[in-house]
Amino acid sequence: MTDLPVPSVPIAVIGIGADGWDGLGGPARREIAACDVLLGSTRQLALIPEGETGAERVAWPSPLVPALPGLLREYADRKLGVLASGDPMFFGIGVTLTKLVGAQALRVLPQPSSVSLACARLGWALDATPVVSAVGRRVETVLPELSSGRRILVLSSDEHTPAAVAELLARNGFGESALTVLEQLGGPAERLVAGTATRWDHPLGDALNIIAIDCVADPSAPRLTRLPGLPDEVYDGDGQLTKSEVRALTLSALAPAPGELLWDVGGGSGTIAIEWCRTHSSCRAVTFERVESRRKQIAANAAALGVPGVDVHGPAPDAFADLPAPDAFADLPAPDAIFIGGGLTQDGMFDACWSRLRPGGRLVASAVTAESDSLLLRLADEHGGILRRFQIYRAEPLGGFTAWRPQLPVTHWVTTKPAAPQD
Repeated sequence: MTDLPVPSVPIAVIGIGADGWDGLGGPARREIAACDVLLGSTRQLALIPEGETGAERVAWPSPLVPALPGLLREYADRKLGVLASGDPMFFGIGVTLTKLVGAQALRVLPQPSSVSLACARLGWALDATPVVSAVGRRVETVLPELSSGRRILVLSSDEHTPAAVAELLARNGFGESALTVLEQLGGPAERLVAGTATRWDHPLGDALNIIAIDCVADPSAPRLTRLPGLPDEVYDGDGQLTKSEVRALTLSALAPAPGELLWDVGGGSGTIAIEWCRTHSSCRAVTFERVESRRKQIAANAAALGVPGVDVHGPAPDAFADLPAPDAFADLPAPDAIFIGGGLTQDGMFDACWSRLRPGGRLVASAVTAESDSLLLRLADEHGGILRRFQIYRAEPLGGFTAWRPQLPVTHWVTTKPAAPQD
């Protein structure tokens, strides 16, 4: 929460559907009638008949989120209403307002969300249907959810999103997936348009739409699940990457949980940060890489594998200074886990990482050289934790036979930073 004044009367946050005023119940109508100021998009404000409220109507500025604190201060002494699409707490303005002023300062009156209406039209189970938002996000965020036989709903940014999603599916081995675009759900102009991703040639439709995907994988498509250890071949780069078997073991040691933040030091091709983020849509990662060409490749790999939000920075530990302090920017807390995959023997690297790791956070470091191996032994002696060594063998042809080719042995040190003492 911010230092905004708490309104004397709760802000009414009112969900409204494409059916407009006709779809609102008595409590929502009374809240609107009682407002001195009504905020919303131009489209939403137009749904309220002129004679139903004397409130001043204020259309949202763009960009919206940075302007919200100023608007709330400007109208702090007036009865304020906010219009939202459908359910304000489902990817909606209600969530943003709660972060700013707290739940007690709001009175939220939801309508059915577009997802509820879409599932009702399609006969899909709401509780079993994952939802991906492409509003203010790149469409590649759909990719980690794709699996043959799965049904997915995508919240569209505008009328261009359906074609972008169809092209994405066709390019990533899901071209035969069935798409249904549901427009203006619940309103008089409601319309459904159906087709197949690889043959999607429908003209642009309404900007207010949601996309239903019935996933069908091409037989030759690689199997890319959310589990760590994706095939090495799906990563582009100069070969500087953690191999798939060791990657799976590394992610297991890092133990990602929904909503957690990873710092990946020595990003290489971005494999650890990318697969950390793929484990759950709310996981985040910041990666540090000294080589500029690799930084560009990390960003490209992250987008290609459906996690374009991976944040890429220059070499650690110098680039740590580019990040705001944990208490200065609530959306970027201290990392829950740090992986040191490169630069471990650099002066000050471990201390810089350890000081930024949150109390109770996990640190995993890997070593393939004798020098870094020796350092891990010393660090483990000082800080405790677990030391492990892995060596992977892969079968490779040898003449007319098959031989086991050893990979470089990898030493892992896994430790947890002590929790802060209780007062």
